[in-house]
Amino acid sequence: MATITAAMVKDLRESTGAGMMDCKAALTETNGDMEAAQDWLRKKGLSKAAKKSGRVAAEGLIGALTKGTKGVVVEVNSETDFVARNGQFQGLVKMIAQVAFDVGADVEKIKAAKVGDVTVETAINDAIATIGENMTLRRAAQLEVSQGVVSHYVHGAVIEGAGKMGVIVALESPGKADELAALGRQIAMHVAAANPLALDPSGLDPAVVKREKDVLADKYRQQGKPENVIEKIVESGLKTYYKEVCLLEQAFIHDTGKSVAQAVKEAEGKVGGAVKIAGFVRYALGEGIEKQESDFAAEVAAASGKK
Repeated sequence: MATITAAMVKDLRESTGAGMMDCKAALTETNGDMEAAQDWLRKKGLSKAAKKSGRVAAEGLIGALTKGTKGVVVEVNSETDFVARNGQFQGLVKMIAQVAFDVGADVEKIKAAKVGDVTVETAINDAIATIGENMTLRRAAQLEVSQGVVSHYVHGAVIEGAGKMGVIVALESPGKADELAALGRQIAMHVAAANPLALDPSGLDPAVVKREKDVLADKYRQQGKPENVIEKIVESGLKTYYKEVCLLEQAFIHDTGKSVAQAVKEAEGKVGGAVKIAGFVRYALGEGIEKQESDFAAEVAAASGKK
């Protein structure tokens, strides 16, 4: 039997919005498995959604750069937020974004690329030596279209093109570049706010869809619904789920009376041609990285020899 800690209960409560005792019961029932506990709560109707807590653990900056039909986004991590306000580090992030734009999104290729007389990797190591804090190029992504634009939006920008979150959106279209760029930025802002998992249902991970179906089915099975009714409810529930997590089906943040797909279709007249969202990438600083939290009081007590 896994030990259920207060920290585990707190994390589950933050990620589901369920009550503390319900979270403790869920973790006990699932032997401390966080994902299974989220599902357990949803089946009991105690959690609206098994969303991630969204706690950002790593520091640094997201850099985004777009020009014409191509765009890139990179994440460069540091140990503290203080470094993100350092001019040398900010310059490093912008330089790395430019290199990624030139050589592509492969992290190893970016690090091996030359900037003047040194490689990007050497430039990172030099910054580490100068600033005195570890830094890493964690990831990079690129989008490109044959005709149209790639637009970007940076949220929480500390300098032009670098901040706490970066989004790039690719639009395929023969229409006017300036109108497309404006539309692309609006959609990039939407992606930043709504955090879609995929462009449409076909782009979702089948395992994610199966998990959603299983949670819905088990929830209504526990309520005693017959299987033929459950099947219809699950299909209806999936349609609602798609509207929440698929970009084209989400309510457009700039006009919630329309879906993103409808907003794009309506914009075609102004753009002067058909518009297709070819792809998007959303990087939030530190997502998926767990940061070790130290107990300062315990450290002081240990250092002084007290228990």
